[in-house]
Amino acid sequence: MIMKLKPIFQERIWGSQRLKIDFNYDIPNGSIGECWGISAHQNGENEVINGPYSGRTLSDLWANYRQELFGDFTHETFPLLVKILDATDDLSVQVHPNDEQAYRLEGERFGKTECWYVLDAEPGAELILGHTAQTRAELETAVSNEEWSSLLKKQPVKKGDFVFVESGTIHAIGKGIMILETQQSCDTTYRVYDFDRVDDKGTKRELHLEKALTVTTVPDVPVLARPSEKTVHAGTIRALVKSSEFDVYHHQVSKGYSYPCREQFSLLTVIEGAGVLQNDEETMEVKKGDHLIITKDTSEILVASGNMEWITSEIGR
Repeated sequence: MIMKLKPIFQERIWGSQRLKIDFNYDIPNGSIGECWGISAHQNGENEVINGPYSGRTLSDLWANYRQELFGDFTHETFPLLVKILDATDDLSVQVHPNDEQAYRLEGERFGKTECWYVLDAEPGAELILGHTAQTRAELETAVSNEEWSSLLKKQPVKKGDFVFVESGTIHAIGKGIMILETQQSCDTTYRVYDFDRVDDKGTKRELHLEKALTVTTVPDVPVLARPSEKTVHAGTIRALVKSSEFDVYHHQVSKGYSYPCREQFSLLTVIEGAGVLQNDEETMEVKKGDHLIITKDTSEILVASGNMEWITSEIGR
């Protein structure tokens, strides 16, 4: 079964209306920074909009039909979250906890390891990824003294790049970058620095320095993703990362491409193009910006027409 989800939109200080322009989403007015496309998190949960489970939430399906739809998993809550972020301005410099820290500090079921596929980037766009401190004392001193230029590592990016961000890594998405993010289902963020910005009431956003310093990995240990690509009939598949949290793939597909049956569910977001998917059970039109869940044991899915790019993900083993 292919389930299509209704996206949720989140207002952010660094957002805009670009998600409407690029994806033809019907978004609210204001600074919309995030589209939560596949989520069962309490801060933004999707509903199914087609088929026999139409109107049901993802957490409802996970609680009541886990074995039938998703597979043999012991996670109490749905473990992954897929979103699109539109960074019209620099995001705050931040860090996320791992599983143990998230539960101990916030009561969250998961920490937040994440990864980014760059959908678009302005010329000269940069990320912040990692830091230069060699000891925790050195990190604390640099943060206290606001030595940001020497502490934070910057990395230029362009469209099509992929970045893996393990929990404990200080990071920030820079101005002019749009990404598709695959992450653990966690919404805990500890801000380290926010460029001294103020909201519409003239108030600076809260920082979380004590917790941030507690969960930051020292010294910084970058985890480099090493994508590998293979050519198949009517397409190519690039394995972007395989980790204990998730496996993520990029697909370039055209008419005749087939997505094989899997023993566990997978998540699929169309990032370019449009087409028709078809299998023994159903035929579905899909387009850029659609977010899908392919349930376990779904029969082979054929691209009946169209040219598309997808990002798919599965729970890591």
